[in-house]
Amino acid sequence: MTSDAPEDEPEHIVLHARDVEFDWTRMDLHWIPGDPFATHTINVLHLLLPEGERWFVKVFKEALPYIRDERLREDVLGFIGQEAMHAEAHAGVLDHMDAHGLDPSPYVSQIAWMFRRLLGDRGLTGAKAESWLMTRLALVSGIEHMTAVLGQWVLDAEALDRAGADPVMLDLLRWHGAEEVEHRAVAFDLFMHVDGDYRRRALAMVVSTGALFALWVRGVRFLMAADPVTKGRLKPRWRDILRTGRQGTTPNLWRLARSVPEYFKPRFHPSQVGSTAKAVAYLAVSPAARAAEH
Repeated sequence: MTSDAPEDEPEHIVLHARDVEFDWTRMDLHWIPGDPFATHTINVLHLLLPEGERWFVKVFKEALPYIRDERLREDVLGFIGQEAMHAEAHAGVLDHMDAHGLDPSPYVSQIAWMFRRLLGDRGLTGAKAESWLMTRLALVSGIEHMTAVLGQWVLDAEALDRAGADPVMLDLLRWHGAEEVEHRAVAFDLFMHVDGDYRRRALAMVVSTGALFALWVRGVRFLMAADPVTKGRLKPRWRDILRTGRQGTTPNLWRLARSVPEYFKPRFHPSQVGSTAKAVAYLAVSPAARAAEH
């Protein structure tokens, strides 16, 4: 997924965490007015990301001793700080859901098990531990490709503004999306630096994309069933994702699908996707990011 953003991309951004805060007290449960499906399709991110990004941080910390390049080490440390902040920001939305009668814990507990147990360090040692670390770094790289694509989408998604989406939620999503675009190359560069095996990279992308798709579908079904306003009367349908994708209030499914094959090109690099200039431009005007800098 490419962008129409300016071509004069910054050469290198020094990554740093922004200590953002968001006030959810005025936000409705359906923050895209009149569209529970579009709201919950994006809300799945709040269920997936806190545990996932804490896992990213843990895996990257395990990889620090393998880094032999100081600039890459600086980027990785900046990435760790940003991802830790993302996890905390999205966790606040879960509290908001719970306060409005939608308990996200059954689904979130399953996600926690997956990242902490299934994808944890497994108590391995020696060569097996190193191989498992490289596999997990490859998985992070694949996931980060998709989050960068989603980040660019939300930066460009003017349809959300036209639909009257809650401005605080839009700021959270665009601040996060901008930082995903800003650091989109770090996980890939780290994997290539410490391992770089193409077969591992390709297989991890297949696994991570398939898992992300399956978890997203399950997440939408869970949220629609648990919604205290609609009380499970509305069932998610494929026509809804096609409808909202055409409207631009959710990512277009076909464009997401087309973003996957480019990752398999031997000469692929994340800098070829998205716009750092557009990400930096948004972070300069984001209410939460600006407040965090002062």
